Order: sequence, then structure tokens, then C-alpha cells
Amino acid sequence: MIHIRTAEEIELIRESNLLVSKTLAEVAKWIKAGMTTRKIDKIAEEFIYDNNGRPAFLGYQGYPNTLCTSVNFQVVHGIPSSYELKDGDIVSIDCGVLKNGYFGDSAYTFPVGTIDSEKQRLLKITKESLLRGIEVAIEGNRVGDIGWTIQQYCEENGYSVVRELVGHGLGEKLHEAPEVPNYGRRNKGSLLKAGMVICIEPMINMGRKEIVQESDGWTIRTADKKPSAHFEHAIAIQKDKADILSTFAFIEKAENIKGY
Repeated sequence: MIHIRTAEEIELIRESNLLVSKTLAEVAKWIKAGMTTRKIDKIAEEFIYDNNGRPAFLGYQGYPNTLCTSVNFQVVHGIPSSYELKDGDIVSIDCGVLKNGYFGDSAYTFPVGTIDSEKQRLLKITKESLLRGIEVAIEGNRVGDIGWTIQQYCEENGYSVVRELVGHGLGEKLHEAPEVPNYGRRNKGSLLKAGMVICIEPMINMGRKEIVQESDGWTIRTADKKPSAHFEHAIAIQKDKADILSTFAFIEKAENIKGY
């Protein structure tokens, strides 16, 4: 079932997503060489609880942590661990919260220290593909228009699009209908209607599109072990322009403070 949200519900979902955005900005301050992904996870967990939220991923289908921390060739669902970030790494951090009965969900791929030009370009194109997908996420278009836009932009820039993992609806559940692939055909898929709330989250690989699951049962990595990037916004569909409920502004301010 695809939900059409009231204005009041959208504001509650926005509140949850702003807490996610602030959490990602908080952990941005700590992303540096030598920091473990487990320490970053604990910082996020404390921040969420301190701001009257609850970590949405913790315990979800048995997931053991607050964040998903996916480093370099890990695509998504990386489990925080004793791994120490290294200068030149990239780390995708996916975060979800539950607050006032509604979920928030957003992701951002961070550079660790100074990254090479190839990784810089991958992050730039992936983030731009998200914003291009959002531009066509308006009433009257279809889910396939979002996927087609993301796929075309990334493939024309030499990257590949993961097929098995997709965006989703968001609200009283973390994952709701409809699914929102990052590939597809124009004028196909679910019709977008004002009041729908969805997460768009391109997962884009530097090499081939194929992925494998690691032995921990969660972590997804690229089959060729080339880097992958992941950015995610939650949006509400409107008539002429999507209403972005999460924000990268807090994160980018924190990154600027660190001198990126």
C-alpha cells in the first residue's frame, strides 16, 4: 500500500529526517584517520537518544548497530567494527531514526582526509545523480523517471548502478511501498502523487554493477572490489518541486569546519 501523507504527517517525518541529518553532521566531526567505525556508531547512538529519538536500524531484522558504515568497496550495510579509517578512504554512513511515530532515513558518503581524484569524482557524480533524480520526482511522473534519470547520468559518466538495492517509501515503517530503483525506464512504475514520501538513494559503483554479500550476512560489497558511493534523501512528492525532508547542509557545514 502506498500512503498519501497529510501536511501534519509530512512535518513529523521532516522532524525525524532533520534529526538524521544532524546525526550525520555530528559524526562528520569525528571522521578522520585512526577513528574506528564502532566509535562513530556509538557517537551517533548517543546523539540520537539525547535528541529524543531512537535508532531505527538497531535491532531491525537483527541488525546489531545504529549506523551502517560502508568503507571503500563496501556498498551498503557495513557493520561498525574495530576497523580504523585511513587517509584516502571513503565511508558511506547510512542512518535512520524513529521519532514521534515516524521514521527518518538518509545517507552520505564522506571522504577521510584527502582522497584521490577518482574517488572525488565518484562522490560528485553520485551526489549529483541524487539531485537530478529529485528534480523529476514530482506529481504526475513515475518511479521509472527517477531511476532512468539517475541511471543515464551515472552511466554516461562511466559508472554503474547497483540493481539489487533500491530506495523506498518512508513513514510509520522504515521501508514502505513503493520501491524506488536507481535504474529504469521513463513513464514506467508507480505513479507519483502529492503527499507520497519516498527515499531516493543511488548506490553507484566505480567498476561493474555486480555485488556480493560478505560472510557477516549484512555487508554488501562490489564484486570487483572497486569503490562505491551512496547518497540518500527523503522527499515528499509535490506538484511542481519535491520537498526535501532531509538536508546535507548540516553535514557540509561540519565538513567545511574540518577544512574539506
